[in-house]
Amino acid sequence: MANYLQRGFELSEFENRAKRAQRIMHENKLDAMIFTTEPNVRYFTGFHTQFWHSPTRPWFVIVPLEGKPIAVIPEIGASGMRSTWIESIITWPSPQPQDDGVSLLADTLTSLPSRYGRVGATLGIESHLRMPVNNYLELQSLVKKEFVDVSLLVHELRQIKSQAEIAKTREICRITNLGFDKIPRYARVGMNEREICKQFRIDMLHEGADECPYIIAGSGPDGYDSIIMGPTDRVIEEGDVLIIDTGAVRDGYFSDFDRNWAFGYASEQTKAAYRATYEATSKGFEAARPGATTTDIYLAMWGVLEANGALGNDVGRLGHGLGMELTERPSNTASDNTVLKPGMVMTLEPGMVYAQGKSMVHEENIVITEDGAEWLSQRAEPELVIIK
Repeated sequence: MANYLQRGFELSEFENRAKRAQRIMHENKLDAMIFTTEPNVRYFTGFHTQFWHSPTRPWFVIVPLEGKPIAVIPEIGASGMRSTWIESIITWPSPQPQDDGVSLLADTLTSLPSRYGRVGATLGIESHLRMPVNNYLELQSLVKKEFVDVSLLVHELRQIKSQAEIAKTREICRITNLGFDKIPRYARVGMNEREICKQFRIDMLHEGADECPYIIAGSGPDGYDSIIMGPTDRVIEEGDVLIIDTGAVRDGYFSDFDRNWAFGYASEQTKAAYRATYEATSKGFEAARPGATTTDIYLAMWGVLEANGALGNDVGRLGHGLGMELTERPSNTASDNTVLKPGMVMTLEPGMVYAQGKSMVHEENIVITEDGAEWLSQRAEPELVIIK
């Protein structure tokens, strides 16, 4: 039976997020920051809805230099927003293409005290606006302030998770592990990838996941060549290797790790590749400590893979941040060099091409602590599991 943790957060969680953001705004001379995407809106307000799947309406949240966030949103979301800690809620009857909230947003920004004459928006790396470009250009013309990119500042803010956020990630990792543990009980030669993944999804939902939006599968004779496609109708045969990588969600927070299995038998080369990625994960975990960097993690893992005959790594990185989104900054690469701090939730994802058309990828989830790191996912077996 799943351990059902409390949903949502205490008021203090959102108060602390706003205060941290406002400290950053003072340091960077900003009068306000505007947010338009689901994760950022939810981060500052607690507004959690599936309605973001509809692309019709824009949504705006302003975090001012002082005071509570302000929501400028379609009227359809007013009752939901009133259930959060937000008090100032300005609405319009969207969709209204001739002026879909732009003038209201401009008026609200203009009404705020102008100490620095600058407004932050997520314009840069690993971000997007989720509003029409023409509307953003119109907003700039209506608000007589300088608009500047704050994407990195917001990434850095969200990288440090509270204990409540970490608890949610720990719980969805526990649920995901339960789903993975059951796969050898039913996965058999003659089933296809889609059938196995369907049961895997059912098991995670049964154990308490809210949704499983990311489940990929790759399989092939003694190996696989892709980790972002599938599942497909490909039927598992004797001697196949199967990888399943999943991002399951509970209360808005993701897990993200994978598992590998062989059916009947596997070559010594494939078993050795599995051992190499497992050892690389161990070395990455040892390198993951406060004051070290994402590049230290990368080098620790890549050193193991290279020593074990890696022909390359076509993924581009060996892990990344994790939280409200399946992948968040930073990335474990040779040049990222982000300094690790307590509260950062990360994936360790060593992968290697070990033969022509064959990859092996291993992934676990961890959190950086005051004196090192903690496993959030329960580690995979040290040897490749053979399903008989």
